Amino acid sequence: MIRDYQAIGRTWFPKGQQKHIPTYGKHWGAKLLGILDYETGEVYCEHEEQYTAVEFLNFLKAVVARYAGEKLVMVLDNARIHYAKLIQAFLEEHRDHLTLMFLPPYSPQLNLIEGVWGWLKRSVIYNVFFRSVKEITAAVTNFLKHINENMMETVDRFCVRL
Repeated sequence: MIRDYQAIGRTWFPKGQQKHIPTYGKHWGAKLLGILDYETGEVYCEHEEQYTAVEFLNFLKAVVARYAGEKLVMVLDNARIHYAKLIQAFLEEHRDHLTLMFLPPYSPQLNLIEGVWGWLKRSVIYNVFFRSVKEITAAVTNFLKHINENMMETVDRFCVRL
């Protein structure tokens, strides 16, 4: 989730003149569901207002349609929505070409999409004030568009080439 209350990331400023970033502090934000195609470096992402099993199921449907006919392995953390009863029938229906692989608890460093989210936050969110969730969403969309136009940079950052 990219929240509307901004954070100061690592930055330089003259001694005694710390950078101040205004905030509304309303705890709004852009919730993101995303995948990193390990082979190509493409990042596919959807922005949602909520993050429930319904949105996750819709995201799974979109991913399966996007990669129709391909065998998919999706690496996930252990969020409750990833195990929801609502998605079980869909997983059973697509078991021949969609496998969910769950990481051990407290191990986000093993999920490559977490690296993309960190890159996104450092590049777009830190040290910037956004007046609305719409502005945040636009900035995130532009970042994702940029990295998808330069997918080899993503591969070089996160993927091992054989």
